[in-house]
Amino acid sequence: MATGVRFPTDSSTATARQVVADALRKVDPVGAQAAERETNWRRGYLIHFSRLLEAGLAPPEDAVTIATEGLRSIHEQMRCGDGSLAEALDSRAAGHEWTTVDIAGEAEPETELSVPYRGERLTGAALDEQLDDWVRRGVVEPTFSEAIREVAAHPEWLRLEGDTVVVLGAGAEMGPYRSLLRWGADVVAVDLPRADIQKRIRDHAREGAGRVRLPVGGKETGADLLHTLPELGRWLEDLEGRLVLGTYCYADGATHVRVSAAADAIAARLVAQRPDTALAYLATPTDVFAVPAGAVTTSNDAYESGRRLLRAPFRTLSGGRLLQRNYPPDVEIGVCDSLVPQQGPNYALAKRLQRWRAAAARHDGATVSLNVAPATRTASVVKNRALAAAYAGAHRFGVEVFEPATSNVLMAALLVHDLRSDRAPEEEPWREEAYAAAHGGLWTAGYHPRSALGLAAVLGFAGSRA
Repeated sequence: MATGVRFPTDSSTATARQVVADALRKVDPVGAQAAERETNWRRGYLIHFSRLLEAGLAPPEDAVTIATEGLRSIHEQMRCGDGSLAEALDSRAAGHEWTTVDIAGEAEPETELSVPYRGERLTGAALDEQLDDWVRRGVVEPTFSEAIREVAAHPEWLRLEGDTVVVLGAGAEMGPYRSLLRWGADVVAVDLPRADIQKRIRDHAREGAGRVRLPVGGKETGADLLHTLPELGRWLEDLEGRLVLGTYCYADGATHVRVSAAADAIAARLVAQRPDTALAYLATPTDVFAVPAGAVTTSNDAYESGRRLLRAPFRTLSGGRLLQRNYPPDVEIGVCDSLVPQQGPNYALAKRLQRWRAAAARHDGATVSLNVAPATRTASVVKNRALAAAYAGAHRFGVEVFEPATSNVLMAALLVHDLRSDRAPEEEPWREEAYAAAHGGLWTAGYHPRSALGLAAVLGFAGSRA
């Protein structure tokens, strides 16, 4: 019998193209046909992922329809064993009964929000000052500053008492695992059953102030989402307390789609079986988002005040491809297309599945935390030389790239805010995604991100050689 979560054919491209077309079909049939006819998906996917966003801007129900149809398509197409993802989780096939390792942290919980930034730990007035600076420079949305300040004012929120946070991808650089442990939270750590990963997870558990539970299947600690999906799903269903399922898994290439689809199958199952389950995600800033009027105004002001004498030669020599303005003038809702071709269509689809699940689950009444995280120098990013160079030169165009330690704490604090504040979600999905976004300046930069990416890489590479 075939095992593991896999594509229905050897081509991830065929699946992705079908999922995008299916997502668009009811709302934008012309767009669906265009996706189906795309013959060069590796290069041509960009316009179709932008269309997925634009087609759902009005009315709000359209965005939900796109989300639910896209999720339906991926669940019907992806296989696990001899059936679909949903069938795999419904299966009660005999196997090893999974057990649990329980680890109590040895430290005292931190009782104040402290953000590491450029060699300092920001708290109190220093944190307020830095938040003001990020807002002034357009690095984050003003609502980001408001949310972080609210968490800082309520340090009792930090340990998330009464919640059990399941961290899928506990070893991920951008995940909240270490921050939650410092704050004394109850965490379930799920990652691959590899000795190096599990040792790191256990070490952090002992060094922290929270409680950590690890799945044990047979003789192995940890869980492979792709090959033990039914067993992990059943183990999670049996955990006590309200669950917060956080998906922070990453893999290279097509495997990222497989892992994201497996994680989404667990999310759908838990929400159905345990309706009080909350979901948590981090959205990548290198995607397509609708952005509010304030960010559009800041961007257009930056474009108009840019050095025209410097911009003109680049635009002339490139046939107008370089240093294009980010938004047309006089639009109230901008569309910021920050998709990066080097990351590829598999990465785009994996991250879009999470945004779709967030929109669909929120529409059905679930508590959802999805926040746009800033561009961050993670190992998975900087191993790509072109991206690493672009990140090194991004500051020349008003974009701040964060260190993992800073992003980590800030995004964990936003998760706390989403779970503990009484803010009602926005009716329009795009506005909810824009709330508290830490886009690093991509939304407010004067130039369309891809039209400046090459120059940023050249400048970043030159700076690293200097």
